[in-house]
Amino acid sequence: QVRLVESGGGLVQAGGSLRLSCAASGRTFGSYTMGWFRQAPGKEREFIAAISGSGGATHYADSVKGRFTISRDNAKNTVYLQMNSPKAEEKAVYYCAADRWIPVEVRTGYDYWGQGTQVTVSS
Repeated sequence: QVRLVESGGGLVQAGGSLRLSCAASGRTFGSYTMGWFRQAPGKEREFIAAISGSGGATHYADSVKGRFTISRDNAKNTVYLQMNSPKAEEKAVYYCAADRWIPVEVRTGYDYWGQGTQVTVSS
């Protein structure tokens, strides 16, 4: 059983930056691969990035590679998404997700999900 709570969403200007956080419950955080996803109205949920339990492996969607960075602090049971130069079309609800030992390249099938945090991008 894992509970996830996202925070850090809000309004950001195109060309600016924003950092999202996801806090997880429990004492086995290092056993879980963590992922970030987003969903815009009328669209399917989209994979963004994932990071392994140790932080030694990451995987990104091509659309965000070079602009977004996923990281984690296992001492704080927290995973982050640093968003640099977000685009207007990336306005969406952003979700974090967890799955025990799942490879970072697998972009679906996560068992645990947070409630989401809204990100709005303006010019």
